[in-house]
Amino acid sequence: MKIAIAQINTTIGDFYGNAEKILAYARKAKRRRCDLAIFPELAICGYPPRDLVDREHFTESNLVALDSVARRLPSNLAAMVGFIDHNSSTTGKPLYNAVAVLRDGNRVSTHYKSLLPTYDVFDEGRYFEPADRVTPVILNGLKLGVTICEDIWNDKHLWRKRLYHQDPIEKIARENIDLLINISASPFSEKKQELREQILKEIATELKVPVVYANLVGGNDSLIFDGASFVIGSDGKKLAQAFDFEEDLIVFSVETGVGDFRPICAEPIESIYKALVLGTLDYCRKCGFKSAIVGLSGGIDSALVACIAAEALGPRNVLGVTMPSPFSSKGSTEDSEKLARNLGIGFDTVPISPIYRTYLRCLAPIMKKRQADVTEENLQARIRGTILMAISNKFGHLVLSTGNKSELAVGYCTLYGDMCGGLAVISDVPKLMVYQLANYINREREIIPSPIFSKAPSAELRPNQKDEDSLPPYRLLDPIIRMYVEENLRRSQIAVQGFDPKLVDKVVRLIHVNEYKRQQAAPGLRVTSRAFGFGRRCPIAEKFRGGA
Repeated sequence: MKIAIAQINTTIGDFYGNAEKILAYARKAKRRRCDLAIFPELAICGYPPRDLVDREHFTESNLVALDSVARRLPSNLAAMVGFIDHNSSTTGKPLYNAVAVLRDGNRVSTHYKSLLPTYDVFDEGRYFEPADRVTPVILNGLKLGVTICEDIWNDKHLWRKRLYHQDPIEKIARENIDLLINISASPFSEKKQELREQILKEIATELKVPVVYANLVGGNDSLIFDGASFVIGSDGKKLAQAFDFEEDLIVFSVETGVGDFRPICAEPIESIYKALVLGTLDYCRKCGFKSAIVGLSGGIDSALVACIAAEALGPRNVLGVTMPSPFSSKGSTEDSEKLARNLGIGFDTVPISPIYRTYLRCLAPIMKKRQADVTEENLQARIRGTILMAISNKFGHLVLSTGNKSELAVGYCTLYGDMCGGLAVISDVPKLMVYQLANYINREREIIPSPIFSKAPSAELRPNQKDEDSLPPYRLLDPIIRMYVEENLRRSQIAVQGFDPKLVDKVVRLIHVNEYKRQQAAPGLRVTSRAFGFGRRCPIAEKFRGGA
């Protein structure tokens, strides 16, 4: 048997487009004389559909599209396609997360997902009923085990405490299968591919059968799917590998154990950069935007966002705008212009000093000669946000906000100011990682001007302002944020690792009191193990401060 892994980029609710793409890749598989083509989880409707599944028409449209695919598949080619199915039982959730085995115009068999994740960005228990049994399918004389994404993530050898009471892999092992197939929509995060390979190597060697893993690729809102589908042999060795961060079709022969091998990212920072580019491209493309605008401050964050946007959309479709204030340095404006020139993007300058003076004059009677403070700083940020949104409205550009994870965590950002935008490209990228990504961009030639690297980070909203006037050094701040947000450590557990307890208390307090800001932020692209956004659900009004 020759198997094709069709790693495709689907759009949620685009039933016609998804079906046509499935058929196009099925024809590619047929041309390569494959017997079976495997597609990702919920390929018919796109993943994750979230509350759209509550609409009857959504589910029915997905079933119509599945029938259309079944009727039009090339002859003598079987396909495994993810879709949503009805639960005909009088009890339980009304739907299943399912995979159909299609051949010669018919649905040969249907298999349901057993383990429904309800942690981090996942909420499948809200919609779907778990499978009550695991059954193989026989194709071309081979008995194939069929699983869906999370079904492989409960291995007793890998987890100190398993999330689920059952293990579908243990059940399917009793069926004496010849091959295990897993169709997935597994979102990208840093070093995730290493974990997937570890899990599937464990399963392949335990069951003593090859394991085929077909993953989704593409961006859907905050989630980025990296593809990187692969096959692991019964001895734990990799037999085939698809590209990461792009659509691909690879072929694997069960008899010979030989499959296609594509190169994938060698370093984590490369994969994070590619993820951000893909996430930005698909957010724009799937939401109907063809161009983007970035406010260029002369700092490293906006420089990085501009580079990502230019790579994703093409330089001609990106506009950089610098908006100097009375406190902006000449170097910042010059560095912004040089960056735009290096990237080949559009560039404009809109000075905000006249607008800022007008604001101060209009507000003077109300402010009653009070001393200048953060109020006047925020005014500048909000003027800039208004300008960017005005240009967006006039020309149809998507505003890309430029705040990083470190700033968002502790609230070093201005609502309705620098937080304005339709997509927060680097909101899950800590400040130190921003510099790593910028160095990756400059690996072959200088794109981001060198002064941007060497200057001390500053919002330039008052004379001689530096980020460290208000924040701890990023070399201390970033690891505290990581340990508290991503690793869920208590304050005391962080402090014993060499951090000043008072500093830890300050950072944790800032994380909690700024939840209200984050819940008003633009959606951001997820690249770490835990991002701010819908995967981290915290109340705004609360008194918890992280454990003494």
